[in-house]
Amino acid sequence: MSFNEFNSVNIIQQLSGENFNTGEILIYETSNGNIKIDVRLEDETVWLTQAQMSQLFGKGRTTITEHIQNIFSEGELQEEVVCRNFRHTTQHGAVAGKTQETTIRYYNLDVIISVGYRVKSVQGTQFRIWATQRLREYIIKGFVLDDERFKTGNSMNYFNELQERIREICLSERFFYQKIKDIYTTSIDYNPQDPKTVEFFKIVQNKLLWAISKQTAAELPLLGMQSYDKKVISPFGKAM
Repeated sequence: MSFNEFNSVNIIQQLSGENFNTGEILIYETSNGNIKIDVRLEDETVWLTQAQMSQLFGKGRTTITEHIQNIFSEGELQEEVVCRNFRHTTQHGAVAGKTQETTIRYYNLDVIISVGYRVKSVQGTQFRIWATQRLREYIIKGFVLDDERFKTGNSMNYFNELQERIREICLSERFFYQKIKDIYTTSIDYNPQDPKTVEFFKIVQNKLLWAISKQTAAELPLLGMQSYDKKVISPFGKAM
């Protein structure tokens, strides 16, 4: 079976972008329909059994079990946090027409990703390439964003959170100061070594620092003020 027929990376991308409903079951299958995986979605994460991970990464169940045991023994993940037992109703094996409840152990998305980094298979290799690309983007840019997921509306639950985080970044001192600098540097006669330029940025920096912390930098005490209104008391105990 080629990787195009069963793309584990694509499945993980889709799974991590679903709107999770408690106890919902989704079915993913290969393009030729030879392999199907019933994926359990609960508590905003994905749950797969060892057998399903074996199908996902194209490795034997013994190999998957060994990797999971190593993940726990090395302290990479805590078993009680990433594992959960779910009850399933199945047909009774000995009594016709009777059902029985069985308990099956599931592992969440954290385990699936960790196993993906360890398995040696075509699917595992492709997964690591995909994951490394995202990690590299995060390290260099400071963020990773799935544009298509937001465009299609599959992540509306997190859209407000994204807006709020961007808003906080835009209001940060460093970001605001950089915007002022960008505007100032567009001047035709801009010279970063000019004493007036240096003095300008000192003033701007101290005004921003005062607005945020009510304190000024040591090199320019009290914004350079020499006289104060006696009716106003500064935070330093002096009249302002």
